[in-house]
Amino acid sequence: MTHPQKVKFCLKLIIISACLVTISSAVIAQSNKKNKDGASTTANYQNLFREAGYSKKDINKKVEKAYKDLFEGPDKIYFEVGDSMAYVSDIKNKDARTEGLSYGMMVAVQLDKKEIFDRIWRWSKKYLQHQEGPRRGYFAWSINTATMKKNSEGSASDGELYYITSLLFASNKWGNNTGINYYAEARNILDAMWQKDGTGNIYNLINTDAKQITFVPEGNNYKWTDPSYHLPAFYEVWVMYAKDGHEQFYKDCADTSRAFLKRTTHPITGLNPDYAEFSGAPHSTSWMPAAFRYDSWRVPMNIAMDYTWFGADKKWQESYASKIQNFFVSKGLDNYDDQFELDGSKPNFILQAGPVKKLRHSIGLVSTVATTELIQKDKDSKFLKEIWNAKLEPYEDGYFDPYYDGLMYLFSLMHLSGKYQIIHPSTK
Repeated sequence: MTHPQKVKFCLKLIIISACLVTISSAVIAQSNKKNKDGASTTANYQNLFREAGYSKKDINKKVEKAYKDLFEGPDKIYFEVGDSMAYVSDIKNKDARTEGLSYGMMVAVQLDKKEIFDRIWRWSKKYLQHQEGPRRGYFAWSINTATMKKNSEGSASDGELYYITSLLFASNKWGNNTGINYYAEARNILDAMWQKDGTGNIYNLINTDAKQITFVPEGNNYKWTDPSYHLPAFYEVWVMYAKDGHEQFYKDCADTSRAFLKRTTHPITGLNPDYAEFSGAPHSTSWMPAAFRYDSWRVPMNIAMDYTWFGADKKWQESYASKIQNFFVSKGLDNYDDQFELDGSKPNFILQAGPVKKLRHSIGLVSTVATTELIQKDKDSKFLKEIWNAKLEPYEDGYFDPYYDGLMYLFSLMHLSGKYQIIHPSTK
């Protein structure tokens, strides 16, 4: 290549790079303009407990107790391994899951627990992340903590979703020069995701045609979804901070998830199925018929998060919150069950939790429903009062789930006290 040719080639590269930066900036600017009423631009996170008259001291004490119960107490779900690692365990199922591990990392980055965050990440990377082959970059979703044998090599897409977002937040909060390059680790997962083309029957975490997260990025499970995996707020964070050239795709995914949630929630009760087709229609499996069950609990909280952070679909979200609040009030606020058919009737099939097959008034569901107060404030704060008075302790029959019930409870307290936030880069 001659010198003049080199100059022209370099100029072309500069122009292309400038165009890409301009396009990315335009997508972010468009997103911010659309979400002008959300905390992403106002930095205003509601502390509903404070607004309801609870003292700042009591609120902080309640959040801290919930955290310590899960990470330090006698019934904890967090276990340290050696000098530098730790895992979060689903005690009742005797395993560690990418769901709980990535939730633990999100709790840690939100509450500024760097050592805990780093320990969980190191353990996840060492024992669950595939370092080669068609699954490279993805995580085995479950491992037996006694034998350290993976229960499955495959991934559950929500784990990766939380890993990526919590790593981006950690990068913004703590920088990338304190032992772990958080941004590089997030990008490693994302870049690996974009390299999946069906080789070995492994695909993108997000169905690239439907622009919706998959139930599992493998085989036919790539072709349907789990409504509780739909986190438009996380995609918006990726638009701002992933910086991998796929900003417009992530923005489209956020908008598609918002449209999907409208389709998959029942028009009267507001209930959603555990699993769904990309159309929003319920998806039954060989292990259970479609209905409102444990995974479904997370949807109200995810919608409340999107409402608080980005406010991009406020009118529908307010209508949704009103419907689902009215439904649970109609079922008895102090004793409603935790599984339903989508029309609100008793379930024809009860999904077992650990060794227990029983309907109950679960604190996990009480917690996530309470977050809808961030969207539609009940005039006498019935849901807020119920979660404030709730206790993470064994039920009357002895059943106790500090893992799923506990994490939903802690997340709820964090949301309702304004402690679950978008973490922007430090301005230090």
